[in-house]
Amino acid sequence: MAESSDTNFVVKQHRKDKRMDANEVWNLGVLTLESFQPEDNKGGTFTEESSFATLFPKYREKYLREVWSAVTKALEAHGIACTLDLVHGSMSVRTTRKTYDPYVILKARDMIKLLARGVNVTQAQKILEDSVACDIIKIGNLVRNKERFVKRRQRIIGPDGSTLKDGIKLTLRWQAIELLTQCYVLVQGSTVSVMGPYKGLKEELMIKRELAKDPKLATESWDRFLPQFRQRHLKTSEKTARKNAAIEAKRDKLKEAGFGDEEIRSREKEMAEKGKKKKVYTPFPPAQQPRKIDIELETGEYFLKTHEKEAREKAKKKQKQEDVTEQRRAERAEAFKAPVEEAVPTVEEKRKRKHREAADSEHREEGEKKKKKKEKEKREEAERE
Repeated sequence: MAESSDTNFVVKQHRKDKRMDANEVWNLGVLTLESFQPEDNKGGTFTEESSFATLFPKYREKYLREVWSAVTKALEAHGIACTLDLVHGSMSVRTTRKTYDPYVILKARDMIKLLARGVNVTQAQKILEDSVACDIIKIGNLVRNKERFVKRRQRIIGPDGSTLKDGIKLTLRWQAIELLTQCYVLVQGSTVSVMGPYKGLKEELMIKRELAKDPKLATESWDRFLPQFRQRHLKTSEKTARKNAAIEAKRDKLKEAGFGDEEIRSREKEMAEKGKKKKVYTPFPPAQQPRKIDIELETGEYFLKTHEKEAREKAKKKQKQEDVTEQRRAERAEAFKAPVEEAVPTVEEKRKRKHREAADSEHREEGEKKKKKKEKEKREEAERE
């Protein structure tokens, strides 16, 4: 029995407790953030100055000038100096001798970045708190096509009346994201600014799980909260249904244009015949295309030396350039060619033309008279016989 108890003890010794997940630690309240006080800085003043600068767009200049006093007041409480350069369009922050928190300069850097990206000053100064973090997500380079990018950005913003907050209809979908993640979200241009607790920034957006917690929305449909994706892989029946619907729509348009049923059928047959091109069946595979080396062997270029090949290529390029220059010269010369002008006839030419026309008319009349005489003579001879 003693041996079995010893063996059990040895086995239990290696059964260590599983490490808690970061979310479990946050939920238990084990990690508590205490604000950094001047007494906590044992080293005293900093030996060197740290600074950060960022640019801001032109349309933010007016707003920043109005609220810069509030920005200065918020940063001075932490011993940070700030400057607004309207000439170069930049904001900068730097440490001073009054700065006691070594990490607050990074918070100040994030603050001016948020101000540059369109966040208002009351929201941006919350980043100076220890429990708040931020992230500026660049979404402009995720999609090459601009139209597709605008559509995907619209999914974050959302259509009119797509979300509910405490029973009140809102016009933006990102406010639903704020509710679920407890983060501030702002979509501006090709970036998305996010502010909130660390857990909210790292947590995955489980929309259905969060909506199920709300008793008001438990019995309602959640379709308006979920993104609507187009189904790419359709069934055969769905494909045929779409095809038939498109054909019916075409027929309706043709009927509205005044076409009859027989004309529409004949037109559909012609289109079907054009689409079906009969290929001649051959059991033999297509002939193999010659390689580059084979072509060089046939032309004799393979046996040429390097300098001879270079000379030949140069000659080809030169000949091609000469042909192009000659063609362009001919095109330019066409612009300077005199147009063909019809010469106005002189008085003598007009008289000669009249004489010719008169003579031609006389000849025609004489010819017609002779023909008539011959016809008469033939008739008389026929009558005598």
